[in-house]
Amino acid sequence: MRILVDIVHPAHALFFLRPIRTFLARGDTVTVASRHKDVTCALLDDLGVAHTPISRAGTGLIALGAEMIARDAALWRLVRRVRPQVMLGFGGVAIAHVGRVTGVPSVAYYDSENARLQTRLAYPFLTRLVVPEDYAGPTPAGRTRRLPGTKDLGFFHPRAFRPDRDRALAAGLDPDRPNILLRLVSWRANHDLGKAGLTGAQAADLAQMLAPRAALHVSAEGAVPPALTPFLWTGRPADIHHLMGFCDVVAGESLTMAREAIVMGVPAIYAGVDFPGVVRGMARRGLMRLLAPGAHDRLAAEVLALLERPEGFARAREAWLAECPDWAEDVVASADALARPPW
Repeated sequence: MRILVDIVHPAHALFFLRPIRTFLARGDTVTVASRHKDVTCALLDDLGVAHTPISRAGTGLIALGAEMIARDAALWRLVRRVRPQVMLGFGGVAIAHVGRVTGVPSVAYYDSENARLQTRLAYPFLTRLVVPEDYAGPTPAGRTRRLPGTKDLGFFHPRAFRPDRDRALAAGLDPDRPNILLRLVSWRANHDLGKAGLTGAQAADLAQMLAPRAALHVSAEGAVPPALTPFLWTGRPADIHHLMGFCDVVAGESLTMAREAIVMGVPAIYAGVDFPGVVRGMARRGLMRLLAPGAHDRLAAEVLALLERPEGFARAREAWLAECPDWAEDVVASADALARPPW
């Protein structure tokens, strides 16, 4: 079978890695269309995934619109060359558009109902959409499936991923102190337009509050204020999750990394702007703590409290995992079910 996978974000590289390896192991041909966005291409290189970058992330509405047009055109040319029988993506804007024009089935997984612009651009044209059970936004009637859990179970399912302590130590884990991973985002994605999180000064204050109590690792998109430089994590992209898996708390503005931590068994606090259905569902189950942005002193207090009293989280996680399928296996099944006959 010939399969095209559209990867536009670092998290999507991880989501599709196991399906890609499954496809290749059984003899399928896989074409990966990538995007210059944060560490996406570097991560794919680090993971040994061959890929073709076809666009660069824009900044702002006009630039993102221009990129969408350019990516659609580049993907159309790629599809005409490699002739896939099915296309897979996360969000799925480009594969939805090109799939409608070329007749190639498009399957997208997605989990953010707050990305209204993206969903309006993609959902009307997709062949199939797969969303989490707690997804609260509108979906295409008759073309949507719901799965328990989150996309993070695609790569971090306990059967498939175990953090490596040696790699964590090499990435900066302090074996003699509690470890905290603080994630800051750039707020430049299409679903972040018009939004903002911690200021540089607030992030610096937060770091100063946490550093005396634990080894602090700051993972940030873009530049950081000088006060954060001593805590900035600068290791290999593929090693951040090995470090995360041995941390005591993960906190910050990235919902993706908070969910990844929870799947790996690390308590997490999400201090973000949007609280979609998936997030509220995890909070109801005792898996995640939620905090509105702007109050960095409150975030520090929540992190330190969770560091001292994480009880209840492990039981809630085990009960949740028992309900959830392996999302990587579902990706493979979706591709097999919808692939059209060879061209």
